[in-house]
Amino acid sequence: MAKGFILCADDFALTDGVSRAILDLLGRGKLTATGAMTNRPHWRRLAPELAAFAGKADLGLHLNLTCAAPITKMPSLAPGGTLPGLKDVARAAASSGTVRAEIAAEIARQLDAFEDALGRPPDFVDGHQHVHVLPGVRRALLDLLARRYPAGSLYVRDPADRVMAIRTRGVAVGKSLVIAGLATGFRSAALRRQLRVNRGFSGVAPFDPQRDFGADLTRFLIDPGPAHLVMCHPGFIDDELARLDPVTATRPVEHAALAAFQPPPGMPLRRFAELAG
Repeated sequence: MAKGFILCADDFALTDGVSRAILDLLGRGKLTATGAMTNRPHWRRLAPELAAFAGKADLGLHLNLTCAAPITKMPSLAPGGTLPGLKDVARAAASSGTVRAEIAAEIARQLDAFEDALGRPPDFVDGHQHVHVLPGVRRALLDLLARRYPAGSLYVRDPADRVMAIRTRGVAVGKSLVIAGLATGFRSAALRRQLRVNRGFSGVAPFDPQRDFGADLTRFLIDPGPAHLVMCHPGFIDDELARLDPVTATRPVEHAALAAFQPPPGMPLRRFAELAG
């Protein structure tokens, strides 16, 4: 039985506007987790502000292999210095050992950048556009996390959920099912390496600014798992966001809805450790 849920904002450090919105919501106590894109140039400047929430919210790495520039040189995956789209990453990682080696090195550097800025390991790791569950990425990531950190010391995001729960919620059903299919086997692979994993996931959205995101938040909590994680993408729009990311117009809509959101009775906001023990 669910005892609450994790509410996690993705994309900290993507742009200044996105980060300011997330910091605002953390300050209001409206989030219990956020994942940071440590390959972005804003990361080092903004990390001290995020560090103020250590111990109050889960602070994690939002692994980025699909947006802007990597930290390392990746001559096979990103020969021009710009990371490719998700489909290109999936194809290259599945077919090329050289690309997989580049990805492993980049994952390590993004973890280094997190630890260098915050002076501590991440509480969790997930991925921008769920890149962390791609078959050509997940093994490198999970193996590295198992070697690098003590067993059970962090968790990874499983973006899958039960088909019936996804259908009952009725939000972005097709997209949610595709992501769940992509993540097949991810949970068991993580558990084999003694990594912790959320149990229950929602928050996949159609990114339609005309939708009532507050109503969607309520639907995301239908039939939750025992360590349920809800993903969100708040932000303030700035020029950089419009250049970098297709998810733009809905970010301030999400911010406003999250700022006003009150969890339903019996489903309080929690950190992962409070749900998973």
